[in-house]
Amino acid sequence: MQKERVFVALSGGVDSAVSASLLIREGCDVVGISMSIGAGGVVRDSEGHPPEDRPIMDVGGAARVAERLGIPLHVVDVRKAFNRDVVDYFCREYMEGRTPNPCIKCNEKVKLGTLWKSAERLGAQILATGHYARVTYDSERRRYGLRKGVDRKKDQSYVLFSLSQDQLSRLRCPLGNMDKGQVREMARTLGTTVSDRAESQEICFIRGQDYRSYLRDRLGRHFGTGDIVNRQGRVLGTHDGIHGFTVGQRRGLGVSVGRPLYVIDIDRVANRVIVGSEREAFKDRCVAFGVNWMAVESLTEPQDVEARIRYNHPGVAATVDPIAADRVRVRFKHPQKAVTPGQAVVFYEGDVLLGGGWIEKERDV
Repeated sequence: MQKERVFVALSGGVDSAVSASLLIREGCDVVGISMSIGAGGVVRDSEGHPPEDRPIMDVGGAARVAERLGIPLHVVDVRKAFNRDVVDYFCREYMEGRTPNPCIKCNEKVKLGTLWKSAERLGAQILATGHYARVTYDSERRRYGLRKGVDRKKDQSYVLFSLSQDQLSRLRCPLGNMDKGQVREMARTLGTTVSDRAESQEICFIRGQDYRSYLRDRLGRHFGTGDIVNRQGRVLGTHDGIHGFTVGQRRGLGVSVGRPLYVIDIDRVANRVIVGSEREAFKDRCVAFGVNWMAVESLTEPQDVEARIRYNHPGVAATVDPIAADRVRVRFKHPQKAVTPGQAVVFYEGDVLLGGGWIEKERDV
């Protein structure tokens, strides 16, 4: 019997290395594949993009893992797709007064998009990643879905909410039933140099640079100053660009009124940052657009869910009301702090991911 050919997205880190090892143990024909995303645009051409001859990102870590496991490694230059679908999106969202989530776009557009197409041309049947999530198939509904990873602290189902049925059908996540401690222990037995590698907390294409500085470098310009105002329109200070603020932010506002202030809205048209009290930073509802359903084909009536409004959010009881095919209103059982436009709100029933969408601006709710 011919072995199932699985391409593993290797980053050189613990999770992808252990994923590849587990698949080898299962008897799969495992091949490594790694993305080269470039320098992220610090050096620009006339349109603000990295030149095509820019040296690609170091993939030495992935090469060392592949060598240790005895598997081939293919390196795919995804710079064009990554800049278009991730970096440009990242910059555009901040300039619109929203807070982006580039990891979600990368998984949907690049890893399960561009990278998969390259793997498919090389004979891949499945693409495996090191995500802590569980891919499922409901034979009655004939739909692929996701469940939370067993390790709740590491669960990454949130960043995969936008995947299509076609993308889910070719995805495997070998770590979904493991916790991080087990993964690190297995990495040590592999004899790799990645078992004690620290978790990355940075945006991969910024690599330690402050994101505000990155935006200035990427776009090649400075941003106009504007007013920081309260809800009544009273001017409390000035800012150097709305890109430097996110809804829910408290620190670094540059104004003082004798009590804590939080960003409660960003008005791109008027170039204003609106601040208020902690109480004003709480919202009891939001509207989400671009909704993608997984466990169900669509939502036709109100549904009680657990809603997560950002990656590290613990979740809150909520009711989702359909407005249109890809738009819903979300009503939280308890008001939530920093319901941030541009971030994803993702819906669960138990550990089953039902779907999710992108939070709209407050004035559109």
